[in-house]
Amino acid sequence: MGEHYFASRPGAASRLRTVDLVLPDLHLRLETDRGVFSPDRIDPGTRILLETVPAPPPAGALLDLGCGYGPIALTLARRAPEAQVYGVDVNERALELARRNATAAGLDTVRFALADEIAPELRFEAIWSNPPIRIGKAALHDLLLTWLPRLTPGGRAHLVVQKHLGSDTLQRWLNEQGFPTDRLASRSAYRVLAVAARPEPTRTGDDTA
Repeated sequence: MGEHYFASRPGAASRLRTVDLVLPDLHLRLETDRGVFSPDRIDPGTRILLETVPAPPPAGALLDLGCGYGPIALTLARRAPEAQVYGVDVNERALELARRNATAAGLDTVRFALADEIAPELRFEAIWSNPPIRIGKAALHDLLLTWLPRLTPGGRAHLVVQKHLGSDTLQRWLNEQGFPTDRLASRSAYRVLAVAARPEPTRTGDDTA
């Protein structure tokens, strides 16, 4: 069985290569390697996400959850140059590639880090993610329940998921967890889900008793 891209320290021998991310508003040449997600091309789900989501908030903190070698985070940074962009992943080889790609693109204010290196009090105006569905449903749910509550009031996450890997089931589950979720786009068996922050609880009466 091949090694999973969500290993923290991939054992596969390094074999560097480059891929091009070409969108109407940007062109990034990105270094990739064995042992990371989609090393041979920009994953179709990632491309569909980047081609369909609305523009990110122009300021504040933005998050790429499961950043890999950085295509989503660097697109966020290019589209919102005044924002502070973070990319998190468990794969240390991917994080190092993402840092190099950021520097090469002149976007080295983006911070790529392990999850526990991000301050727990930090809140995000937007989260974009091609989430690691293959880690399993329980682990995926834990991941989303860790990060989605960190959306600011009015914040929004955009997730891209293949239909046959459970996008419709995930949409229902997110709604059940209190995150209002709609399908933003559907293309080539992928769904782009727009996930709103949980509504603030309504306070009634006097809480000072």
